[in-house]
Amino acid sequence: MSADRCLKGTGLTWAQLADTGAEVQAEQELQLIRNLVSTLGHISGLGIHVGLRYRLATYGVYGFAVLSCATLRSAVAMGSRYLELSYPFPDICSKVIGGTVETIIDDSRVPEDVRAFIVDRDCATIANIQRDLLNTTLPVFSVTLRRPAPSDVTPYEALFGMTPEFGAPSNRILKDASAYLDRPLPCASEEVARDCEAQCQAMLTRRQARTGLAGQLRDRLVAVPAQQPDMEALAEEFHMTSRTMRRRLAEEGTNFRQLQEEVREALADELLAGPLSVEQVAESLGYGEASNFIRAYRRWKGTTPKEFRNRVRESE
Repeated sequence: MSADRCLKGTGLTWAQLADTGAEVQAEQELQLIRNLVSTLGHISGLGIHVGLRYRLATYGVYGFAVLSCATLRSAVAMGSRYLELSYPFPDICSKVIGGTVETIIDDSRVPEDVRAFIVDRDCATIANIQRDLLNTTLPVFSVTLRRPAPSDVTPYEALFGMTPEFGAPSNRILKDASAYLDRPLPCASEEVARDCEAQCQAMLTRRQARTGLAGQLRDRLVAVPAQQPDMEALAEEFHMTSRTMRRRLAEEGTNFRQLQEEVREALADELLAGPLSVEQVAESLGYGEASNFIRAYRRWKGTTPKEFRNRVRESE
């Protein structure tokens, strides 16, 4: 597959890719993935093959922040806090439960035509990240995947050391980390981790400082978070087509889903500091299930709503 075919329709140029300060937008990455799938989709485990090319250094300052953590436990927390910088499509939640690392990949909002590729890729990149951190692989307890069983399961068996359960209700990986959670990591550096985290936080802050159409939409979504209209309704309200709105948001470096996430994240702590229950906060932010809100909050903050609320009350 030619390199130009990879970039077809993305709007990306070779000059942009050579610029270390340039940002690739989510819609551009999606188009590139569609190009890959349409041309090479016959290759078994294509997403896995691609994901195994990712290393921690691939993620820039985000990767170095994770790599510099003191232990695997702190690396899991760091990675979860700033996941938005590198994983814009599925909602990924990794957490430590006893001696186990549980990773759930919620692909419900990923476009169906690239869903299997993206989940496969992210499963492989997570495995590579853990290998970079530990210089070894974590034993896998169990793997369930929502995708149908492929004709060739060899790439999955090679990645996980077992055959996943396909056609399952969720994408869920359980790994035995009991021997590694609190063992010092080879590249641990408190100073580097602190500096890299500060840069990650600055990147998130810049990304969330919205102007133009994105700023107007963000203000509109903040006004009534529990009754957020969909893109079609907002486009009509702003006297444009949804296609025009999508294009203009892409030009401003964002998309509708990302704005919704930013609004919910911005309001979550304020609501949790009040008298509402976690279930009521979830409902106020437009979540149909409290579990979905808890998973999103852990991804944003690296902790749970209950743990945050306890800290607030202890400091009063």
